[in-house]
Amino acid sequence: MSVGESTDTRFGRRLLTVTGMRTLGEVYRVLSVADPGGPEPQPGQFAMIAAAARWGGGQDERPYLPRAFSIARRGEGESQFLLEDVGPGTHRLCELDSGDELWVLAPLGVGFTSPSQGRRAILVGGGVGIAPLAILQDSLGADATTVLLGFRDAPRTAGAELLSGALVASDDGSAGHHGPVTDLLGVELQRDDHAVVYACGPAGMLEAVRAMCAEREVPAQLALEAGMACGYGACFGCAVPRRGGGYLRVCVDGPVIDAAELDRIDEHAGAPA
Repeated sequence: MSVGESTDTRFGRRLLTVTGMRTLGEVYRVLSVADPGGPEPQPGQFAMIAAAARWGGGQDERPYLPRAFSIARRGEGESQFLLEDVGPGTHRLCELDSGDELWVLAPLGVGFTSPSQGRRAILVGGGVGIAPLAILQDSLGADATTVLLGFRDAPRTAGAELLSGALVASDDGSAGHHGPVTDLLGVELQRDDHAVVYACGPAGMLEAVRAMCAEREVPAQLALEAGMACGYGACFGCAVPRRGGGYLRVCVDGPVIDAAELDRIDEHAGAPA
């Protein structure tokens, strides 16, 4: 067993050590953990993580359940996660520093698949949902990807540093294109629609991407989020309607789902974060 790693054999969790926490602008943080013996994830897979200390002891005993996060990057024995402090779970994780420990159950779910030969890869991300696109770009190569990222405002556009060569849009026009990132996607598809679109972000963005790609008959793979209690299909808390009837569990049938499997994306679905 590697130094700094232990395994809870009942659940397959691993107790890992934080190796760093760096900031991306004023809003985002990149959490790095030592995981030299951990399984290699596919781009788009996620982890259920919880701090080893002071988890479940806050106001109203929150946070209680672990949180689902896309694996943003993997290399040199480390895994990285992109954080934004938006609630009790992410607040506690943002407090972690080198030497602290956290429980990790990963990799989980279904990841992205590579584009068929001849199709270019267009990566579309929104907010903290850019995370799984970073490891996807690492896998495909920066030269083989077109990257379009959307953010709420200029302070959040610093997150674009996570990827190479990104075109940026902001909702308030304070950085890059003024408008939704799907404006940039429309331009790219009009220029050349022989592509595969990979998208992760807020539900409204994902629905716009899904509808745009369906209209143009462009294949798309969408990374969804839903409330998760377990991460491995037992609780059915993350089920989303499937086209033609039935449901998909985001944690085991996704989080990456072929857009053709979905009629629409509701507001409770977005990027694992």
